[in-house]
Amino acid sequence: MTDLSGKAYLVVGASGALGSLIARLLADRGADLTVTGRSADALAAIGDVHAVTADLRDPDAGRTVVEAAREKHGRLDGVVIAAGVVAFGPLTDIDDDTVDDLVLVDFLAPLRVLRAALPVLEPGGVILGISAVVAEKPMPNMAVYSAVKAATAALFTAARTEARRRRIRVVDVRPPHTETGLAGRAIAGDPPRLPTGLDPDAVAERIVAALLGSETELASTDF
Repeated sequence: MTDLSGKAYLVVGASGALGSLIARLLADRGADLTVTGRSADALAAIGDVHAVTADLRDPDAGRTVVEAAREKHGRLDGVVIAAGVVAFGPLTDIDDDTVDDLVLVDFLAPLRVLRAALPVLEPGGVILGISAVVAEKPMPNMAVYSAVKAATAALFTAARTEARRRRIRVVDVRPPHTETGLAGRAIAGDPPRLPTGLDPDAVAERIVAALLGSETELASTDF
């Protein structure tokens, strides 16, 4: 098991099922950890880590959580962006408020975190964003969600080249359907009948392996 003593990581969306698993894996490896999410209780359940509650719909949230992590630990070696919301339904049924929330949380929040983290990460650092299989295979009745996730994947792919001169690795991760319960917490619509998803623990382990390795992309077929 990789020893991360002396390394500092920020996990955005650590109050969610997948984000909390990733945070625990990093903490188990000895990392200095800052976790952020909207639920203070969920963050407290992760353990003895630096917790910052934040709503990613706030335009300043990305900058605020990056600054808080760096100030707490004196350095920042990696960022995981695991926050996300989902909505279901035909395109004609998705109202503007739902579109706004999808764009704010699933696209603008990663953009803002990425923009804030790039200038302050230690050389050799890493930023990993978790997208979804729909970025590769857009789905009917998930048109807006698919489009937003595809935009986020494109953002990370383009930013990867820009980040090289800073010696920062940018990783885009697109896991298949995973049993995190996210579909049951949709901000609009009812989920379609979905096949049994992947085990969240296995997905989190694979993501942490990519975070600590040298990969720059995990396609849905890499899980």
